[in-house]
Amino acid sequence: MSHGKKYLASVKKYDVAASYDVKAALDLVKSLATAKFDETVDLSVRVNLKKSQSVRDTVVLPHQFHAEKKILVFCKAEKEKEAQDAGASFVGAEDLIEKVKGGWLDFDIAVATPDMMKDVGKLGMVLGRKGLMPNPKTGTVTFDLKGALAELKKGRTEFRADKTGVVHIAVGKVSMDSEKVAENVQAVVTEIKRKRPADAKGEFIQTVSVSSTMGPGVWVAFKDEE
Repeated sequence: MSHGKKYLASVKKYDVAASYDVKAALDLVKSLATAKFDETVDLSVRVNLKKSQSVRDTVVLPHQFHAEKKILVFCKAEKEKEAQDAGASFVGAEDLIEKVKGGWLDFDIAVATPDMMKDVGKLGMVLGRKGLMPNPKTGTVTFDLKGALAELKKGRTEFRADKTGVVHIAVGKVSMDSEKVAENVQAVVTEIKRKRPADAKGEFIQTVSVSSTMGPGVWVAFKDEE
């Protein structure tokens, strides 16, 4: 992968092999950000997993930085008021399913009650490709719509390890105070450790790094405690 002149110039400003405490690493990321827009700060955590193992869950970051997301709720008539009162942008059953089948995807998160999943499951090809399929593991299949939407509105975010064992997740903006972003980083790492498979062997958290959208990565010194 080729990089631009600004990126290459940034790499020369620090020791790319060194590891820093999380706040120092974030201060460095902020200083290396050169884009004219407010770059996102991304966290990458490599974990030690076997092929049969996975790490997937959700986390509510202490400090939010995203605009409020539009939430769609698939539910039957008796749960509609609960969903609406909880702040859902769109609420419905078969009507919404047909609308999504037709290609409408003007929402950021989909939630469903368990009794709707037989029909919502038919949208797998549409919602699955966009990462929008409700899933019990991420708390988006539930009868507790009030509780689920409250957490989603606080910014509950899904994380999962990819095929190479790396969790990628946005944790802030360059414009944010480094201490607040550091608290977000710590919250994610804590949750990843909590999801360590029971049969995982050896050091679980292998590497941690942070970077801005257009900037180089900076290693974070995180000690894995078994």
